Amino acid sequence: MIERVSIELTNACSKACAFCYNRSHPSGATHWTADALVGFVTDLAANGVQAVSFGGGEPLEHPEVFAILERTRGLLFRSLTTNGLLLDGLLDALVAAGPDKVHVSIHQPGRAREVDRVVRQVLDLADRGIPSGVNLLVRASAPEDARRARLQLQAAGIGPDRTMFLPMRGADTPSPRLLAEVAGATAFQSMTCLLACGRSPRFASVGWDGQVAWCSYTTTRRPLPSPDHAGLLAALDGLGLAYCG
Repeated sequence: MIERVSIELTNACSKACAFCYNRSHPSGATHWTADALVGFVTDLAANGVQAVSFGGGEPLEHPEVFAILERTRGLLFRSLTTNGLLLDGLLDALVAAGPDKVHVSIHQPGRAREVDRVVRQVLDLADRGIPSGVNLLVRASAPEDARRARLQLQAAGIGPDRTMFLPMRGADTPSPRLLAEVAGATAFQSMTCLLACGRSPRFASVGWDGQVAWCSYTTTRRPLPSPDHAGLLAALDGLGLAYCG
């Protein structure tokens, strides 16, 4: 049974990172209106899906993100992942929309300014009553950058229970052992496919363009035939999974 669905609200993102798995860019687009997405999430919840995670692109660049969060409140667990660039100016609106959790990404752990900003924003969210954490990107070529960022997070009270260690996909991917060393050689959170590529029977990903996949990174995708739980299962039926490395 699918328990969690990741939904890309848009592939618009002002950062336009070269390593972005869905090639997000400042003039990106979206398949989703608030009405379509709220209907989809409502049907997912009615059929046993327990959580949705909203991402992108940058979800705060979707023009109806706050309406989507407000209208899905109480249906199921809703998390949101942001790069944080717009967060300071939109913090009040985001808090009012009531997400169940917000993760802020550190894409460049070697940039002190970015790490400092994310630490401050995660603490600001927590102070406003929003459970918060960090997605920390780890590169094989720069493990010390990620290790220093992890130590700074811990010093600020953002521990392993609030930090997701994400290996760079495609090029520059750290080994599971290196990722564990960066995380401090203790229990840590990462991708379920860290040790081997494989689909999870409990997770699915839906792209900004309505394409369905077993994970957010694979190129093996199929269009969502209808914006509901039945359509999701139909798209996943017999769908393969190409390795993202």
